[in-house]
Amino acid sequence: MATAFDGQIDNRNFLSPVGFKFTLTKEPKVTFFCNSARIPEISLGTATQPSYLKDIDIPGDKLSYGDFSLRFLVDENLENYMAIHNWMRGLGYPETTQNFKDLLENDEGQRDIQEQFSDGSLHILNSNFRDVAIVRFESLFPVTLSSLEFEASENDTNYFTAEVSFKYTIYNIFAPNNRTRL
Repeated sequence: MATAFDGQIDNRNFLSPVGFKFTLTKEPKVTFFCNSARIPEISLGTATQPSYLKDIDIPGDKLSYGDFSLRFLVDENLENYMAIHNWMRGLGYPETTQNFKDLLENDEGQRDIQEQFSDGSLHILNSNFRDVAIVRFESLFPVTLSSLEFEASENDTNYFTAEVSFKYTIYNIFAPNNRTRL
């Protein structure tokens, strides 16, 4: 027998904006200093059904995904910044095609076209810092990397942050067991 409380929320805690962790398979140095990430927007196109009175919008059949943006603290030796920078240079080969060939070389020294991409996971954490959900991005690659502006007249030490935007094939949201889609 159904009661009035059957549709109630069991957990009344709110999701905290500081409860996250990001991992990037290709560049683990970016992972540690990550201080901001955003689950990208998703939008569904529409189709128009003509009518003699008013055209009617109906659900379309294509999804559009926004870019995945990530902000990270830049380490003192620029290692994490240069990891993304060099990845982008390899993709765009600004000087010679050797930049791209070097990017495609895997750990065994062989060419692998998949080396231009990386998978990444955004772990959403609860108030006890345990996974609630894992957003898995497939085939990420960077498309923008912010500049670093040096300013000698600064009074306080504000550490550098850089922002990188990624394109990707798709993202899926999984349960903490990383197998079941939510």
